[in-house]
Amino acid sequence: MAARQKSSAKGTSSRTVATGRAAARGALAPMSWFLRKLGRFCLILAAVVLALVVLYRFVNPPTTFTMWSEGRRLGAPVDQTWTAISDIAPVMARSVVAAEDANFCRHWGFDMVAIRQAMERGGERGASTISQQVVKNVFLWQGRSWPRKAIEAALTPAVEFIWSKERILEVYLNIAEFGEGVFGVNAAAFHYFRTTPDALTARQAALLAAVLPDPKRRSPAKPSNFVDRRARSIQDGAATIRADGRAACFAPR
Repeated sequence: MAARQKSSAKGTSSRTVATGRAAARGALAPMSWFLRKLGRFCLILAAVVLALVVLYRFVNPPTTFTMWSEGRRLGAPVDQTWTAISDIAPVMARSVVAAEDANFCRHWGFDMVAIRQAMERGGERGASTISQQVVKNVFLWQGRSWPRKAIEAALTPAVEFIWSKERILEVYLNIAEFGEGVFGVNAAAFHYFRTTPDALTARQAALLAAVLPDPKRRSPAKPSNFVDRRARSIQDGAATIRADGRAACFAPR
């Protein structure tokens, strides 16, 4: 009798454990399904973005999220006309590099020296390279969120590997914001100086580059004392990187 009771108890216990395991599997099933779907979505998204990186090596991006959102804010299309880098004054290219990323030709997407300096200063000044800014503006969105930064960090080496330095700079010059609703050096040259990108002088190029960190509050046409001083410094910097070879990766051939 006692043996039968023990056997019955063991059977009940086994069934209880089996039932509990089945219930646990049932509870985890939706989560497992969600993770599989999420993983598949991430792979598809990564493939699409990589395809765009390859495509934009040869095809000009039709717009960016920043241009689209700015157009919606203004209630009208932004002013932007694509211009090949061969039709942009070389001094303009040197000026934006001198202003934003002096070691552009010497890094692989991240300027480790600038990053260390920014960390030492407590993050008072950013260390984003032109390559990182192109990735952010072409493929991502504005802001300082960690998810965006992580995606930017993952995409930047891919862009550096697939695109040439000259292509990265060409895209940058065509999508950078130079004022409210003014995107790209073509629109900026005409809007502020009534000229074309190939005819920009060293002074005009430096003034345009000087407004890049804060284009809505700085004006190349009516520069403040700060913008004027910064433009003079950029003009000197553009001459320096031309002389020391730091403009070699995008210099006219």
